[in-house]
Amino acid sequence: MRDAAARAAGPGVLLALAATVVWSGSFVATRGMADTVPPVQAVFWRWIIAAAAVAPFAARQAWRQRHLIRRHLAHTALASLFGVALYNTLVHQAGLTTSAANMGMIMAASPVVMALYARAGGERLGPRRTAGLLTALAGVLLLVGDGSPIPRFGAGDLWMLAAALSFATYSALLRRAPAELGGLAFLLTTFVLGALMLAPAYAVSLHLQGGFTPTPGTAGMLLYVGVMSSAVAFLAWNKAVTLIGPARAGAVYHLQPVCAAGLGLLLLGERTGPAELLCMALILGGVAMGARR
Repeated sequence: MRDAAARAAGPGVLLALAATVVWSGSFVATRGMADTVPPVQAVFWRWIIAAAAVAPFAARQAWRQRHLIRRHLAHTALASLFGVALYNTLVHQAGLTTSAANMGMIMAASPVVMALYARAGGERLGPRRTAGLLTALAGVLLLVGDGSPIPRFGAGDLWMLAAALSFATYSALLRRAPAELGGLAFLLTTFVLGALMLAPAYAVSLHLQGGFTPTPGTAGMLLYVGVMSSAVAFLAWNKAVTLIGPARAGAVYHLQPVCAAGLGLLLLGERTGPAELLCMALILGGVAMGARR
């Protein structure tokens, strides 16, 4: 049992890291669409694109396991609500009034909630993982607070805090996903259910705000968040949580602000000073401790 867990640790950490890097890029794309695509419409089309991207690989499995999908529909619908409909809508709403860097920083606090869920479910975190989570959280708080231990949240930051709680809840639900239901079937079902949940809000947004005019830029960003940040990243994250659990995967997810800051520098010209580098060192050190047994 211990040997199997050790063999799963490396691939699980790498999958969690891949998802984290791809999701960091989605914050930049979300900011890029903030002025041209209403949040609900962006999220709705994100999941339409994501469902279309995974359908060629998942539709056959989903059809074969349709009786399992019906049996576990309540759990799958709950995962869709928190991980697909709510989480991403909150992220796009936050992108209207806060920076991509702040979005990544605040999301990096969600692993603490994942660890609390894991502890409530009976998982032992151990002193090393607990210390790692607290160290990384301290780095996040200092980063958001510009060197002060008391963070200063704006409206967009509060939307992101709600998104972090929603994502942590989704990750906890993944740990209890039915083992007999295939990963691709589960993923496609959550994407379709999430799009259906968003459809009424999408119709209201069209009526009140009107549609948006697609451009090469918005089309490229929608394809990125639909294919990479949704289909690819969610598949990698779901598998990582299956292999190493939400608490350890969440420790890797603390790298979010580091990735977001790096992409912000490359794509948005955001600068990182000595204080930010110190905070990132705390985050990286915390991740290194928290990701190990």
